[in-house]
Amino acid sequence: MPAAPPAVPRSPASHPAKRRPAKQPPAAERVYAYIKRAVLDRRYEGGTLLTEGDLADAVGVSRTPVREALLRLEVEGLIKLYPKKGALVLAVSAQEIADVVETRLLVEEFAVRRVMPASPALIARLEELLEVQRQRAREGDLAEVAVSDRCFHAEIVRHAGNQILMRLYDQLRDRQLRMGVTIMEAHPDRIAKNITEHAELLDAIRAGDEEGAAQCVRRHVSRVRVLVRGDDR
Repeated sequence: MPAAPPAVPRSPASHPAKRRPAKQPPAAERVYAYIKRAVLDRRYEGGTLLTEGDLADAVGVSRTPVREALLRLEVEGLIKLYPKKGALVLAVSAQEIADVVETRLLVEEFAVRRVMPASPALIARLEELLEVQRQRAREGDLAEVAVSDRCFHAEIVRHAGNQILMRLYDQLRDRQLRMGVTIMEAHPDRIAKNITEHAELLDAIRAGDEEGAAQCVRRHVSRVRVLVRGDDR
């Protein structure tokens, strides 16, 4: 019986590639993301005092990256640092809400008029985002409901084609998300109402009704200020 041919040694290149573990973000970035998410979700509510030691333990890092992350968050206006004491999570102020609502009204009404007549791509994307919002509402995830709500409006702004306005609108993102969760916790019925108002806005956009769409935006965005005053009916 003929001998079996000798095994051919495999070259290094022919060996299966070893799967490398995913590289973790830098420690300061992980702490920053952890704290910011907790503030936006309101797991850390306004008035909460955070300490470097507790945050370091929660994320599993040293205190140095915690300090770096807290400095970034202070610049963004989410916390206030107090040397040797910690970081105070800042509450959403009435002035901040008024400023955000005023800016949103200016940007969003301009944008909804600018996208008319709306492209099929925009309409399809808004339909998709509205369905996502309905699904998140059924799941009861307020943070994700707020994200999908914000994405719905941001898509209209993006399609308006003004890059400067888009960047300005993006700067409101964190404040919008935190306000959204705050309002939905205080007024759970607003979740369904927001979805209804989004559907009305989408109908006006689909129909090419520029004035009707602008009125929907004004009513919907202005409602934030009314809710904060406690005058909602």
